Amino acid sequence: MAKSYLEEAEKRVRVAETMLGEGSYAYAIRQCQEAVELSLKASLRLVGVEPPKWYDVGPVLVELSDRFPDWFRDKIPELAAISRWMRREREPSMYGDEETGLPPSRLYTRPYAEKAVEAAKLVVS
Repeated sequence: MAKSYLEEAEKRVRVAETMLGEGSYAYAIRQCQEAVELSLKASLRLVGVEPPKWYDVGPVLVELSDRFPDWFRDKIPELAAISRWMRREREPSMYGDEETGLPPSRLYTRPYAEKAVEAAKLVVS
C-alpha cells in the first residue's frame, strides 16, 4: 500500500506541473494537496501505522516521530507544516470560496501554485 501511495503521489506531482504550465493553478494546487497527503500516509504505513481517515496527518507524524529514522524525523516539522497548509487548500482549490463567491480559477496565482508544487515535490522526495 505504501508503495502504491507513493506512486500515486508522484503521478499527482507530474499532473500538477502540467497544470501549472497550462495556467490551471487551482487544479495544480489540488493535485499537490493529494500528493502530500498520499506521501505522508505512505510514510505512516512504512512504520506500521494505519493512517487516519482525515487529510492532514502532520500531527500524527509529530506525535509518532520516534518511529522514524533520524533523517526523516528532522524533516517532520516542515512536512507537518506543509500538510497543514495543503489541507487548508483542499476545498477552495476544488469548490472555490463561497464567502466571496470566487471560483477556484480566480483564487490562485502562478507564484502561489509554484510554491505548492515545490512543497509537494519536497514531501514526495
